[in-house]
Amino acid sequence: MQNVLSSSMLSKNLKIKICRTIILSVVVYGCETWSLTMKEKRRLRVFEKRVLRRIFGPERDEVTEEWRKLHNEVLNDLYSSPNIVRVIKSRRMKWAGHVGRMGERKAVYRVLVGNLTARDHLGDPGIDRRIILRLIFSKSDVDV
Repeated sequence: MQNVLSSSMLSKNLKIKICRTIILSVVVYGCETWSLTMKEKRRLRVFEKRVLRRIFGPERDEVTEEWRKLHNEVLNDLYSSPNIVRVIKSRRMKWAGHVGRMGERKAVYRVLVGNLTARDHLGDPGIDRRIILRLIFSKSDVDV
């Protein structure tokens, strides 16, 4: 995949489409249930910037006439889509809205609102199921 993103035979628009449809969709698969730490968020941003630097390539410094990596601000200007962490937060909120519309009869809804009974069997009975989604959303500034 590195060779495809570095290729001069493909346009930058096509490389960005490949990045969005193949790479990022694989990376964020199942992200609705992730609980991201600050370290994981940083690693995802670093990965995204590395892919974008591969797509856009280096730039030539006008003063020293040397090639150098693109700065993050330049990458943000060239790539107008939201960063990967925002995409994950957005998907998490969509998922919570979907679960919220399911109704009280579904166990996933009862986990979301923290209204479980003893007859609910979701995973290990030793886990306090009322806090599962609070843990999921705790890292994204969402009150549950």
